[in-house]
Amino acid sequence: MPTQVFINLPVKDLEKSKAFFAQLGYTFNAQFTNENAACMVISDTIYSMLLTEPFFQGFTHKTIADAHTTKEVLICLSCESRAQVDEMVKKAVAAGGKAAPAEPIDHGFMYYHGFEDLDGHNWEIMFMDPAHVQN
Repeated sequence: MPTQVFINLPVKDLEKSKAFFAQLGYTFNAQFTNENAACMVISDTIYSMLLTEPFFQGFTHKTIADAHTTKEVLICLSCESRAQVDEMVKKAVAAGGKAAPAEPIDHGFMYYHGFEDLDGHNWEIMFMDPAHVQN
């Protein structure tokens, strides 16, 4: 079984967060979704658990960071093309998110941009030309 990744993020309003990410094309695994949490499917092995802040707080003794004013994590997801990067950021802004403060960055072999979701979490979206990736 391949390693799975679960990115746990606190959210203020679970239903609004689900609606936001649904507009970006993501689906949710109903088996692991309830009034406190939603399991957003990013890929076959990557998921984001959107957790209400009170539920999230049950997993830590530390204060939950306000992602609008501090950064606790930068999440980076790959896309299949430059156009898909731009489209994802466009969808995020249309759904109520904010485009990353910087303009898209083009290194030739790698292109990326990003957005902040409703809770201020940063999502970087990138395309890397497969011809430049060495295994």
